[in-house]
Amino acid sequence: MKTNHNIIILFATRIIRLFCYGFLSVVLALYLVQVGLPEPQIGLLFTLTLAGDAGISLWLTTSADRFGRKRTLILGALLMLGAGVVFIITRNVVVLMAAAIIGVISPSGNEIGPFLSVEQAALSHLLPDDKRTNVFAWYNLVGSFATATGALSGGWLAQWLQSNGMSALDAYRVVLMGYSIGGLIIGILFLTLSQDVEVDLKPQPEAAPRLLGLHKSRSVVIRLSALFSMDAFAGGLIVQSMIAYWFFIKFGVNHGIIGSIFFGANVLAGISALLAVRLANKIGLINTMVFTHVPSNIWLSGNCRELGIYGGGSE
Repeated sequence: MKTNHNIIILFATRIIRLFCYGFLSVVLALYLVQVGLPEPQIGLLFTLTLAGDAGISLWLTTSADRFGRKRTLILGALLMLGAGVVFIITRNVVVLMAAAIIGVISPSGNEIGPFLSVEQAALSHLLPDDKRTNVFAWYNLVGSFATATGALSGGWLAQWLQSNGMSALDAYRVVLMGYSIGGLIIGILFLTLSQDVEVDLKPQPEAAPRLLGLHKSRSVVIRLSALFSMDAFAGGLIVQSMIAYWFFIKFGVNHGIIGSIFFGANVLAGISALLAVRLANKIGLINTMVFTHVPSNIWLSGNCRELGIYGGGSE
């Protein structure tokens, strides 16, 4: 019963969190423009956001089993709440950058912070081997749908508020308030997790030295991390918040339509997670990742060139 309760909570927090990430991603770059940041500073802020997230997440997740998975998740929620509040109340570039580095705020609309690693470790701990791939497929599916719904809601909310007389800056602040409230809600939900999500660390005085918490799985994790790093580097070139800003500046697309575009993209991404389960059963997990990412990225690259996102598209 406790296990079922924990799984439900972990799914609920992922849904709320990714809804908030999508909710904010449509307007984040536009908000920073409104508070007076030039484009190079926005790019630097996003870079520091992602770099800071990587450092903070690595420190938290490699210590989570000793510090406590539940405590780590609660701390991540507080960092999400804090970052949202700071972004609302200040226009100071230095303070914003400090909040971006230390806090949890997603310019990409995707997972950021220590949540994913700790939640997946907890789910793996709670689930039998034969159920993991299927449950993780649903875990990814609900996340993609939540991001999609968040982007749709954030875009149309900002559009509706402005059409009813609210300034663009104040409309974007309402979205940021929603993001902060989401951090508070998931923090409260994490408080209800039971001890079942924790790992039982037995003393091992003669254990081999560990690197960043890794032991027997070190080689596999390093190779997978190298693969994911290349994929993430490429994804960092087309951060969702900057794509939203680019659609708005280049084509004059309103916030609601931008949110609708991201909604469709994330829904398709979610559906692909379910299809990946059947494919993985036939060709293996690693082959599924490789043989779906490569053509997807090539197709994305071609479409970006056609639209002029890079390579000097025409006005």
